[in-house]
Amino acid sequence: MRISLSHGAAAIFLTLCTTASAAADALHARIESTVDAVLAPMMARYNIPGMAVGVVFEGKPYLFSYGVASRQTGQPVTSDTLFELGSVSKTFTATLAAYAQVKGDLSLSDKTSQYFPSLKQHPFGDVTLINLGTHTPGGLPLQVPEDITNNDQLTRYFEQWQPASAPGTFRTYANPGIGTLGLITAKAMGQDFKTLMEGSLLPALGLSNTYIDVPAPQMTHYAQGYTKDEKPIRVSPGVLSAEAYGIKSNVVDLTRFMQANMKQITLGKAYEQAINDTHTGYYAAGGMTQDLIWEQYPYPVPLKDLQEGNSADMILKPKPVREIQPPMTPRDDVWINKTGSTNGFGTYVAFVPEKRMGIVLLANKNYPNEERVAAAYRILEALTGDAR
Repeated sequence: MRISLSHGAAAIFLTLCTTASAAADALHARIESTVDAVLAPMMARYNIPGMAVGVVFEGKPYLFSYGVASRQTGQPVTSDTLFELGSVSKTFTATLAAYAQVKGDLSLSDKTSQYFPSLKQHPFGDVTLINLGTHTPGGLPLQVPEDITNNDQLTRYFEQWQPASAPGTFRTYANPGIGTLGLITAKAMGQDFKTLMEGSLLPALGLSNTYIDVPAPQMTHYAQGYTKDEKPIRVSPGVLSAEAYGIKSNVVDLTRFMQANMKQITLGKAYEQAINDTHTGYYAAGGMTQDLIWEQYPYPVPLKDLQEGNSADMILKPKPVREIQPPMTPRDDVWINKTGSTNGFGTYVAFVPEKRMGIVLLANKNYPNEERVAAAYRILEALTGDAR
């Protein structure tokens, strides 16, 4: 049935639409000016070539681009530019592991020896998958040792490994732990990790421009990274790199992933449950609660607490933890975040589900975590006034 509006009703409808559009434009301009004011001095201070930013405010995404993807070519950063995510990749591995648990392929309470029988009678065989996903197996190095070049050598390394502390007593941030969780997840699901990630999880999340290996047609979008001494660099593959720090993505996809973590994107029930499960709190480390890779803080949260929780000291030194029993049910009234770095890129993702707000910062240079956290905090604080 066709409904006709009187001239008066049509005029009122048009006025409402115009008013709503003007309000939306004003909000976009306000967010953009806020982001500009915070990022411009930071980019200058650290000589960051380019950045892409996603802000979710009141449940809606706003995307902004700055600078160049390559100093050599002058190609500008756009919403299509691919950045290395570094350790933000771990959140995808955690999601895949949680999905495997939802599907019944594994339990996060399982021990590693259930998947690698050669680890029985060895200390690493008693480590649980939760320990691997919360950096609490007992003291692993930050990186896979350089002399390990394949998974067989990695298994022998774990057979010889001796813990510095009992599992679940200290948090020691480490790539080998979450990397091994990725290996075990793939083994439990009967496929290799890359196939599961690029062929199943990423498409299911609606992330069409997120990769472990950037395909040839997309290489023109792959930003050039830069070291602290301004040399061009990109990440090199290695043992557990795909599982721990190997994903590349653009601001559109990573903002969507953040929205999925705030329950703003409709997915299949199993994927929604898996994402939610990664927000379960397992250990308390100072003012931070360690989830499955994600880290959370009660909201509102002081900036100094966020900076301490994302500091080099927290990453490089063992920190005593208290196990949360029973584990903390996922909450919405929290600030959830994760940093990620490679030698040439720096990433930060932070969101507050209850406030329907969050931020993605992508840069083609590695700059201090404390600066990323402060920038994100100041932007969201300026928009809401809720932070302390």
